Amino acid sequence: MNSEKSPYGSRLQRLLFFILGSVFVALATLGVLLPLLPTTPFLLLAAACYARSSSRFHSWLLANRIFGPTIRQWQESRSIALRTKVIAIGMLVVTLGSSVVFFVPLWPIKLLLVAVGVWVIRFLLRLPITPPSDGGDRVQNPS
Repeated sequence: MNSEKSPYGSRLQRLLFFILGSVFVALATLGVLLPLLPTTPFLLLAAACYARSSSRFHSWLLANRIFGPTIRQWQESRSIALRTKVIAIGMLVVTLGSSVVFFVPLWPIKLLLVAVGVWVIRFLLRLPITPPSDGGDRVQNPS
């Protein structure tokens, strides 16, 4: 964490924001691998925490070749790319579907997984899409 002046409270508050940002980055990284753990919301929380604690780590996160474009796009247009949405929904269907069919023996747990999957897919479908062809200037809202 750097020692620059921050308009976001005391040194202890900035330290707590930094720790939270780091936890959210770790959770987002796990979310890449685990189907029920979301990636993008944790990245957005991490960016907000780092913006309040360390401009160096905030810049690092925005410059990250994997996570940075999604965060920047959300900050600029409050939307996600169609490709990101399709990949997220596809991965969710494949991972949750295979879990329900092959790995989870109890029907109540299967129903819970399906319900969570439907809720997350509904959430993703409602997010606005920024077509890559227009450079993110116009936002389409599917709802």
